[in-house]
Amino acid sequence: MPKDRLHELAALLPPERWLTRPEQLAAYESDGLTAYRKRPVAVAIPESTDEVVELVRACHRAGIGFVARGSGTSLSGGSLPVEGGVVIALNRLNRILKLDPVQRIAVVEPGVVNSQVTQAAAPHGLLYAPDPSSQSICTIGGNVAFNSGGAHCLKYGMTANHVLGLRAVLATGECVSWGGRSRESVGPDWCGLFTGNEGLFGIALEITLQLLPKPERYHTVLAGYRTLDQAGDAVAAIVASGMLPGALEIMDALALQAASAAVHAEYPPGCEAVLIVELEGPRESVECDRLRLDAILAASQPIEMRPARDAEERLAIWKGRKSAFSAVGRLSPDFLVQDGVVPRRRLGEALRRIVEMSREAGLRCANVFHAGDGNLHPLILFDGRQPGALERAEALAGRILRMCVEMGGSITGEHGIGVEKRDFLPDMFRPEEIDCLKRIRSAFDPLEIANPGKMFPGPEAPALSRPGLHPLEAAGVISRE
Repeated sequence: MPKDRLHELAALLPPERWLTRPEQLAAYESDGLTAYRKRPVAVAIPESTDEVVELVRACHRAGIGFVARGSGTSLSGGSLPVEGGVVIALNRLNRILKLDPVQRIAVVEPGVVNSQVTQAAAPHGLLYAPDPSSQSICTIGGNVAFNSGGAHCLKYGMTANHVLGLRAVLATGECVSWGGRSRESVGPDWCGLFTGNEGLFGIALEITLQLLPKPERYHTVLAGYRTLDQAGDAVAAIVASGMLPGALEIMDALALQAASAAVHAEYPPGCEAVLIVELEGPRESVECDRLRLDAILAASQPIEMRPARDAEERLAIWKGRKSAFSAVGRLSPDFLVQDGVVPRRRLGEALRRIVEMSREAGLRCANVFHAGDGNLHPLILFDGRQPGALERAEALAGRILRMCVEMGGSITGEHGIGVEKRDFLPDMFRPEEIDCLKRIRSAFDPLEIANPGKMFPGPEAPALSRPGLHPLEAAGVISRE
């Protein structure tokens, strides 16, 4: 790219917030999906929403592609840099602008970390419900871009269910304000359309979030089972009873091994799967459901049932579950994670087929999933330094995604399409449906400069990491040993 096209952008920020040196850019060349890498031309670090707006307008005038990035926890390559483009890093836009306990809302900037919203709301007896596993580091802006969920989305829904208002800059440089401080609005649901756009429309500048009263009572149980099927049957029985738990999560033996090694989580010996069930709500309601739940779990013949006796034990149970993704790194130098969805009634069948497919591929696969809504998270373990290992892992991931579609499910529940699942979009949508999606995108971004190359199939595939040393390894900066 000619330097004069970047000059206008560089002039908008002081030199220390306009990064161009290779060692500065290396940290931004990948997100949570490290199998894909691309080095940006520059990284801009704005400290105000006005600076973000000016950067986007300058990109539009120059026709330069840009990618908005928070903490880079995307697991689908959604915040991968674009060839010849810039990264707009939003982490310094991290203020909670307003917290109104009466209206039960929080107005935040996109760089605010998910868990910080609940921490700020806690003194008022409130919380922010969406809780991705990466909630201690992921940002609200990224949650909005990918419509993030979490363990408690079974009861409370996804990010889109908690966004009341948005102020955003579109890829054209136009600033828009949608929604407000109430769910009562007239006209199209622009906030709902924007949430989950994967950065293809523009950048959220201020987000108005709905806060909920903190549940009066929790009842959290960890049950260990001899087989995954038994854990799945227990889920089916709980759902059939009419109860709506806050969360229903399952981890298989390999995921348990990883969590035990990483955070010293303790699980019943001899179990091949654990089920985590959490009831929450008014004290009387939880007490009533607790008796029903305990009876259902006892009938499912677990090896052991461990109700959390206090808040500390409850947090320990969730610490093991939420550490599972990162903990798998202790078992394998590389892994791919999928998030396909299958109908709940076919969950057991899907898990059996994943086991069969992983054996055929000669790869280990740890399973962690939101059992209540059929959202699978198979973690495919491989060593990228071995020739052909990445390709085998991707082939297995593709088979799993196509299985989800064949079963009447989806190729993504919460991680998004990004670059990883682009080629699977035609398996789920007809050509005319994809064309409709593209036309909606073009209405917001006619030049297609906002996160280009994501979501839609096309020839501009990003560079894959191939077996061998990471550039930082070659430089002696990091080690994988």
